[in-house]
Amino acid sequence: MASNFQRIQSLSRGAKTGLALASTVAAFSAWVEHRSRRAVRDNAPEGHFIEVDGVRLHCVERGEGPAVVLIHGNNVWWRDFLASGLIDLLSRKHRVIAFDRPGFGHSQRPRDRLWTPSAQASLIAAALGKIGVTDAAVVGHSMGAMVALALALDHPEMVRSLVLLGGYYFPKLRVDALVAAPVALPVLGDVMRHTVTALTARALLGGSIKQMFAPNDVPVNYLPTIAREMLLRPVQLRANAEDAAFMMPAASQISQRLHELQMPVTVMAGEHDTVVDPQAHSSRLHAAVPGSRLIVVPGAGHMVHHVAQRQIAEAVVAEPAMAPSIAGAATDHRRTEFVK
Repeated sequence: MASNFQRIQSLSRGAKTGLALASTVAAFSAWVEHRSRRAVRDNAPEGHFIEVDGVRLHCVERGEGPAVVLIHGNNVWWRDFLASGLIDLLSRKHRVIAFDRPGFGHSQRPRDRLWTPSAQASLIAAALGKIGVTDAAVVGHSMGAMVALALALDHPEMVRSLVLLGGYYFPKLRVDALVAAPVALPVLGDVMRHTVTALTARALLGGSIKQMFAPNDVPVNYLPTIAREMLLRPVQLRANAEDAAFMMPAASQISQRLHELQMPVTVMAGEHDTVVDPQAHSSRLHAAVPGSRLIVVPGAGHMVHHVAQRQIAEAVVAEPAMAPSIAGAATDHRRTEFVK
């Protein structure tokens, strides 16, 4: 009987190449998984976990006073708000609650449901109920702004005021969503996130972050604070891809319900945001919500919360008079501000 070595030697060149490729893929996948586990180990949870509907949701709390909920965007996790200084500023007078959205940071993202913005909002609402929060100002950035909107629409009794930063609100075509779609799929996406996507994500991360901050420079402490490897884990790549895939259909549904908003709404955007067009989304949302307030930050890009912390802090304590009348305001109090 031929030895295993002899059998391997007798394989065709194509089969040998396939075997070598499979071995390389397996080795690289193991390396990616090792890096992912080490990232979690090196960046231990700093908050506590809330068990909601079979999901462990990680949240960090700071300060005392009226509640403020922070909901981060794609690619990052709760530490984005830490790096911006917003948590430190708000926690001087408020109880600040920053969540890791499902699949980001230390929060789970099981595959037993579709993680639409509404599904994420329902999970956050249930988590808030468990920690005794029934009335909060909600601040959402980018994809987190869409989740914040869903929270305000589906659970309005819990939202005292709404502050939306650099959000995507209307169903405009996004190429990145189309490109990300295969990464969100089971099996194929699993393989991609441990191989080619893991590699390309590492190669493109620096450029992506520069685009997020442009035209501003990326703060020196940003990557060390948010922990680069936490952003590159397969579970977070899947969360990014799934959220991108849900963006257009979710925006289509949510944009039809904007007339239901009855709380004070502040819409904020960077004048030079190249990630989400402020005219097509923030200005249009402002026009669609009577009583809303639009703040355009000159010289700022997508990461507007890194340069306009004071304006955000002021917005979370917006006067109730800014809210539209339940019966429909006779006078439209919409206003646009340009801040320094």
